[in-house]
Amino acid sequence: MITKEAVAAAPAPAPAAPAPPRPGKKRPAWDEVPRWQIYLPLGIYLVFTLIPFYWILLFAVRPAGSTSLVPWPMTTEHFEKVWTDRGFGTYFENSVYVGLATLVMTTLVALAGGYALARFDFRIKRVFMLALLCSQFVPGALLLVPLFEIFAGLQMINSLGSVIIAETVFQLPLSIILISNFIKNVPYSLEEAAWVDGCGRFRAFRIVVLPLLRPGLIAVGSFAFVHSWNHFLFALMFLNNQHKQTIPVGLNSLMSADSVDLGALAAGGIVAAVPVVIVFAFIQKWLITGFSAGAVKG
Repeated sequence: MITKEAVAAAPAPAPAAPAPPRPGKKRPAWDEVPRWQIYLPLGIYLVFTLIPFYWILLFAVRPAGSTSLVPWPMTTEHFEKVWTDRGFGTYFENSVYVGLATLVMTTLVALAGGYALARFDFRIKRVFMLALLCSQFVPGALLLVPLFEIFAGLQMINSLGSVIIAETVFQLPLSIILISNFIKNVPYSLEEAAWVDGCGRFRAFRIVVLPLLRPGLIAVGSFAFVHSWNHFLFALMFLNNQHKQTIPVGLNSLMSADSVDLGALAAGGIVAAVPVVIVFAFIQKWLITGFSAGAVKG
């Protein structure tokens, strides 16, 4: 007869051995992927991306009438033609003026509107945000007639100010939404601490919040500048004087119904692209940081 003491003294059963893992296909780690599987798609993409730029550069520096696929001998006659004979020097100055003015106005107004949306609660806040989002679905062509009537009443047709205001209005909705997200990511307690130390709301914003918004301001400002630099429609409709036109309209003037000067058009395209490339080369670090910060909900 088995007693309770014998049962208690008996050794515990050994744990069961774990079941062997099922054989399956092991996914290779990133470091184990053959390099050619990475570089080959990237190389193909790079070739298809750079071929159009090479083609533009070829027509811009190749002598007129040449069919060589190598830009040699090189010439600057097309650049001299578009800069002096075609008036691209004036177009360039107008585009710089419009771009910088749009950048400043868009950034200032978006900063004020974004702060109001981020820090204050009011009755129509959600309706206002919905209106801003819905305005992004409205194409710019639909704004031409009402804006033209307004500028005509204000006697601003054929003025660079009309293009600046139109570009600012078109850029503001997205800019306000982005700036408001940037400000939401700044802790509200920082402003409250500045208020306790004796700062007013404006001074606290200028000292505490504004320095933290540098990536966001650079992102919004650069986006506004590039869009106004490349935008064709508003400048075409509101500017009639050739000395007031911008680079996109100047490029369009190089094409006629009968012929197209490919060399001059390519040179003008390079003149239009170089400033944008330089701007992005200097601000790419802050641009990526700014857009990634604005995409996060505060």
